[in-house]
Parts: sequence; structure tokens; C-alpha cells
Amino acid sequence: MPKYKIAWLPGDGVGGEVLEAARVVLDRLGFDAEYLPGDIGWEFWRREGDPLPGRTIELLKQVDAALFGAITSKPAREAGQELAPRLRDKGLVYRSPIVRLRQLFDLYVCLRPCRAFAGNPLNTREGIDLVIFRENTEDLYAGVEFHPVPERMSRLLEEMSPSFAPFKGLAPDEWAISCKINSRKGSERIIRAAFQFARDHRRKRVTVVHKANVVRATDGLFLEAAGRIAADYPDIPWDHANVDAMAMWLLKNPLNYDVLVAPNLFGDIVSDLCAQMVGGLGFACSGNIGDRLAVFEPTHGSAPKYVGQSKVNPIATILAAKMMLDYLSEDLMSQRLEEAVGEVIREGRVRTYDMGGSSTTLQMAEAIAARL
Repeated sequence: MPKYKIAWLPGDGVGGEVLEAARVVLDRLGFDAEYLPGDIGWEFWRREGDPLPGRTIELLKQVDAALFGAITSKPAREAGQELAPRLRDKGLVYRSPIVRLRQLFDLYVCLRPCRAFAGNPLNTREGIDLVIFRENTEDLYAGVEFHPVPERMSRLLEEMSPSFAPFKGLAPDEWAISCKINSRKGSERIIRAAFQFARDHRRKRVTVVHKANVVRATDGLFLEAAGRIAADYPDIPWDHANVDAMAMWLLKNPLNYDVLVAPNLFGDIVSDLCAQMVGGLGFACSGNIGDRLAVFEPTHGSAPKYVGQSKVNPIATILAAKMMLDYLSEDLMSQRLEEAVGEVIREGRVRTYDMGGSSTTLQMAEAIAARL
């Protein structure tokens, strides 16, 4: 019997191609797993009205971890128009299945390592080695949104907040609300995860990213939580910065930073900025990690224009598989895989289109596998 059960979630577009590439590498490593296919993505929305069917949710309750390929997401109106005709009058609303997964399974840590592999022609600077902890279940991604806005909500906001005055009198369909919701529990546990990682991996500093000078209630709570958690880690230096200033300083002095932690939206933005500095989305891996399940993925989209061309860089997905090995405490396999990726990048003989080469998705995977 295989040692692990891994949910295999190709998703949309090139998702299947990059997972196939990851499988080449995992097989060469001798990773002992049973891969269980799961249905997720745009076609299931169109045909069934649910991009995350219940059967996939049940599958994820039975596995040790999951590898996820890519997802297609479109605005609500366009999503509704693409539903099968029999489903269009049922009041169905599209919601990203990966966001749903994060909330259903409380995958509250979004872990985004961003390392500049030596020799990567896309690095903005050699030596960058950043790790971003993004809160993954709250904030503006909580999904509490209204358009049109109920009149009773408008009246309540007018009664409770003087700042609402400019919006007084707007008709329900003339404005929209997305609620930024941050809890003390959610803030503390992502900040604690960042500090604990810094301690366990002997990192030099934790930087808390926020906008508490303007978004005083929610980000103020996040920053207060950081102060409390930091007191439990006197051995870990820490500081904090507004997200706009952080974006500037990361570009100017990326080597001054180490572990970053942020609320959901700011963590999303900062992690993509950091990913671009080390090669772009072809190198951007991510882990959605909770107490009972973890789902690992590349952060790029489904890239429909490249489907079937074996063109997309699979390194992000291969590094996501490396993160899965870390999660499963397969430390030797993880180390071997990261070293193999680094060797192929440094040699530069195999490069996908984004790196200025012409190698295919599978050729890159096979080159990494050969190094194992």
C-alpha cells in the first residue's frame, strides 16, 4: 500500500500539463503515493453549476495533501452567461473554488517562498530569498459582498458612521460593498506561524505588512496582534511597514528582508511582487496549509492560449511539489529536488519560453528529473 494519498486536481487550461510535469519529477524521486483524481474548475461550473463539486470535497477529507494545477475565474456576469442553459435561472453565483477550499478546510496559511535561483536570467537581483506568510481566509477575500446594496444596510451605515455621508442617497445598484473582515484569532495565528517559521529555520527577521495608518480598525487589529505575538519570540527581531512603502523598499533593497507576514489582500499583492523579482509566475509556488490538510499549487492562471502546446514553465508546480514534500517531512527528497531545480537553472541549457528559451514543459521536467 502506498505511503501517502495525494489528491490530484488538474483544474483548467494548462493545469493538467504542469501537474504531469510534476509527476515526472515525483516519480523519479521515488515518492511513494497514490494519486487520486479530483474534479475542480470551470468546466464543472459550466456543466454542473459548481466548480468545486461535493465529491471533491469528500475526496479532500481522505488524503494527506493535494496538488492543484490552475483555475479559470471570470466576473460573475460572464460566469453566469457560460452556465449550461438548464442552470441559468437557478440563482447560481460563481465563486473561486480555491478560495472556497481555503475557507472550507481552514487553510489559513498561504506560504509563498520566493528564492532567486542562481543563473536565472529573470532575476532582478541575485541572492533574494524571501518567505511570505499571507493570511488566507479573512480580509477582503472573505466573500462578504453586496451589489446591489440592501437599503437597510445603507440606513445602518448612515446611522453608525459619519464617514458614510458621501454615499448617502445612492440607489442600491449605484454602489457596492466588499467587507474587509479581520479577526483577532485569524491575525494571531498567521503571525505566530511566521514567527515560528523564522525560529525553526533560523531566519533573521519578521516584517509585518499592513496599512494601519489608514485602515485603522482591521489593520490596526492586525498590527496589535503582531505586538502580542512578537513578545513570545524575543529571539526574533521584527519590524512593520505600510504596504505601499513595503512595495518600494522591496524593489530597492530586497536583501534587507526575510520573512514577511500580511493580511490576505496585501499578502496576495506583495507575494506576486516578490515572485516577479525571482523570475515571475513560472517560479511562483504556493502552499495553502491548515491543521488537517494542505493544498499546494503554482500561482499562475490557466493560460488558455497555451493549452496543448507544452509551453508553460513547470518549475512553479515542481517547486509546489517540493513544498508538499516539506509538509510531509520528506526532507531528503525535498532537498534533492530543490538542488536539481537549481542545477538546471544555473546550467541554462534547458529554458522555457519565459526564460528566453524554446524548451517544452515536459523537457524542463525531464531535465530536472535527470538531475535526480
